[in-house]
Amino acid sequence: MQLNGAPARVLGPRPDIGDRLCVALAAEQLGVMRAALDAIVSYAKIRVAFGRYIGSYQAVKHKLADMHGKLEQAESIVRYAAWAADESPDELPEAAALAQAYVGRACFEVARDHLLLYGGIGYTWEHDAHLFYKRAKADEVLMGPPRIHRARLAALLEL
Repeated sequence: MQLNGAPARVLGPRPDIGDRLCVALAAEQLGVMRAALDAIVSYAKIRVAFGRYIGSYQAVKHKLADMHGKLEQAESIVRYAAWAADESPDELPEAAALAQAYVGRACFEVARDHLLLYGGIGYTWEHDAHLFYKRAKADEVLMGPPRIHRARLAALLEL
């Protein structure tokens, strides 16, 4: 399609679309993390193994706590990145790089542990755990692997 001679009006400076995409993807990854954690916490409260709810086992509690910690850190990073995209465009490149450097890997780790904590049922096609896992892995590398964003963040911070 050609728009030669079409009337137009500039609405403002062109934002860096790549940075905004990184922030939007990080927000989606945060949603994946939250849904996966909510699902496995609910499951841990009803699944009984060896006469006890699996959520009562120390190893499961520790894994859920680790997942929660990753979620909380990711939420802070995504909120900062979204704020920067809206209110402080000068901070957006660093915020977007930080979001993809941390949130992508954290999302995959939460989805992986979510799948593992379900045990055998999590590996079946009849269960939705594999959907979280696949989405998290695809999202992790969609905007490039985390190492690229770490390198970009280091360059932006002149480290």
